[in-house]
Amino acid sequence: MTRVTQAAVGATLALFVLAGPVRADEKKVPLDKLPKPVLETVKKRFPKAELLGGEKETVDGKTEYEVEIKDGETKIDVTVSPDGTLLGIEKVIAAKDLPKAVTEALDAKYPKATFKTVEEVTKFKDGKEQPAYYEVLLVAADKKVFEVELAADGKVLNTEEKKGKKKD
Repeated sequence: MTRVTQAAVGATLALFVLAGPVRADEKKVPLDKLPKPVLETVKKRFPKAELLGGEKETVDGKTEYEVEIKDGETKIDVTVSPDGTLLGIEKVIAAKDLPKAVTEALDAKYPKATFKTVEEVTKFKDGKEQPAYYEVLLVAADKKVFEVELAADGKVLNTEEKKGKKKD
């Protein structure tokens, strides 16, 4: 493989890793085509945010919209039902802002890993905001890519290896 080809392959892999997974049931939706209640909810919760993009997806047989925004320097994904009910928020945070128990659990399981994306996930149930978990996309020392969900106490809730996304 030529150096240029290697660089192109590396750049493509990096895009997949940094962009995160795209589920088969997700469909891009232009901002002007999102339901009015969805946009109103996002704008009410984040009045100064810049809306970047939208997706429609089906989760457990129900339609949801995910709106990607930038609030100041923070990237946030806001999940809203078609009727405007706020379902969840995934906010990108710095790794240093993870709870100590989460950092210790990751360091124990993935020593020398590189964190690519760290998110704080909040869910809403019956209109009440509940911190749910932390989601970390990382590259392990063996170059395998994992998405790990952890509770604030460091308990691993879910781990998914991102196959075909080895980082060289």
